[in-house]
Amino acid sequence: MSRRRKKRNKRGKIEEPDHQVDQNYDEDEEIRLNKYIAHCGFTSRRKADDYIAAGKVKVNDEVVTQMGVKVQRTDKVEVEGQVLSLEKFVYILLNKPKDTITTTDDPRNRDTVMDKIENATGKRVYPVGRLDRHTMGLLILTNDGDLANRLMHPSYEVRKTYEVETERGLKDDELQKLSQGIELEDGTAQAYNIARTPDGFMLSIFEGRNRLVRRMVEYFGTEVTKLKRVEYAGLTLNNVKMGRWRYLKKGEINGLRKLVKLDPLDFD
Repeated sequence: MSRRRKKRNKRGKIEEPDHQVDQNYDEDEEIRLNKYIAHCGFTSRRKADDYIAAGKVKVNDEVVTQMGVKVQRTDKVEVEGQVLSLEKFVYILLNKPKDTITTTDDPRNRDTVMDKIENATGKRVYPVGRLDRHTMGLLILTNDGDLANRLMHPSYEVRKTYEVETERGLKDDELQKLSQGIELEDGTAQAYNIARTPDGFMLSIFEGRNRLVRRMVEYFGTEVTKLKRVEYAGLTLNNVKMGRWRYLKKGEINGLRKLVKLDPLDFD
């Protein structure tokens, strides 16, 4: 997908792209500092609190370490010397290829998900969670820090569905054990909506522990040979080819926000 041309109205004025949405704050509206930092796409609210406590945040050139401080969008806010601004939110769905790193930068200069969306936006966006290097499929990237943090938080139990192929095909009783729950080194793991496919099976999980699907398969003495995430929080890869991306639609964005109990955005 290539960079879109900026639209102009009848008077020749450049219009904002329809895939971006302004944050609905008036100039004199007060916003909690940690929320402001998150909405600038810098980090989550929780991590913003850590930056504040560590004395790494300035408001109008004054260091702020107290929690609960409120700012307005006209205030100058800095984190570690970087001046923040309330960017328009951007939401991207990527069909991540194999051998692509889910990170914003790789010191070993390997291919990253940011390379795949380099023409998507001039805004800073970050992956929502991660897919390991050898896992393909659906990945969301955004600068909406609140949404990203909640989607990744286990308490919201966001559904993730995968297509799985294994070195040795799992037997019916093994798939049944997956649906009932198995004990891994970091606790019980359970799969849902298990269904066989021509080359393996599909399953859904509602948590994001590291390499969880791969470890569930390894429990039965075999290994995953192919893993692809085909659904995340109700979003699918329909019409998005491998290595390509698209912007989320307005309804999809507010659907995600509703799922994790955030107020809808106003696109008007």
